[in-house]
Amino acid sequence: MQHPVNPFKLALRQQRVQIGLWHGMGNAYVAEICASAGFDWMVIDAEHVPNTVPSILAQLQALAAYPVAPVVRPGWNDKVELKQLLDIGAQNFLIPMIETAHEAEQAVRSVRYPPQGHRGVANALARAAKWGAVTDYLERANEEICVLCQVETARGLENLDDILSVEGVDGVFIGPADLSASLGYINQPDHPEVLAVIDDMVRRVRAAGKAPGILHGNVEQARRFIEQGVLFAAVGVDAGLLRRAATDLLSEFRGSPHPGRSAPSVYG
Repeated sequence: MQHPVNPFKLALRQQRVQIGLWHGMGNAYVAEICASAGFDWMVIDAEHVPNTVPSILAQLQALAAYPVAPVVRPGWNDKVELKQLLDIGAQNFLIPMIETAHEAEQAVRSVRYPPQGHRGVANALARAAKWGAVTDYLERANEEICVLCQVETARGLENLDDILSVEGVDGVFIGPADLSASLGYINQPDHPEVLAVIDDMVRRVRAAGKAPGILHGNVEQARRFIEQGVLFAAVGVDAGLLRRAATDLLSEFRGSPHPGRSAPSVYG
């Protein structure tokens, strides 16, 4: 068995826009329901969601039956956590809170075998290598891993060009909620000053030959970012979709919007 091409990484290289969904409920059954909708990619979040390696494995297995690319966000830029996620089959990584080129380099090295990195060799134990059945796994794995650095702070913004210069970084994901807070506009991700910064970041990422990405649950705003050049856009969060549908249904019977109904936001 030969190592397959990573379709998500290939799509970004070919500059084909990928529409995604944020999976924030940490449940394989929910992940499969969302996968059946036909999104190009889905984030399995372990930074703000109570996920563990076994629960992420279950979600990867649930998504495997569908033409959707799983993108795993670990809790931190941690080489031990990344090693485990690699071996259970994660190929696309969204690394949170990258603020310097050094941190980006650490992320890249953590997901690559020597000499490009320091990932431990245990392909006979790894689901990623089909427990040794992928005969060229060790030779091909490095080139098929996709590293997306999440830049979401003022310090990360200051060092953006250095982060983009790191070989092995495939894209930069802009986190509008944290970025706006870091810039002094907490809970105002659509403030004109924040939007201007994001537009400039998208331009700089594209100019560096990398793929820009973002999350925004407002349809018009998400479309605007895609028009600006974003190549991978998460256009909603499953938890937000469920909550909104539930409150909308309740309002049908109470005759007025439920007071717990939140306005559309970055998270949908």
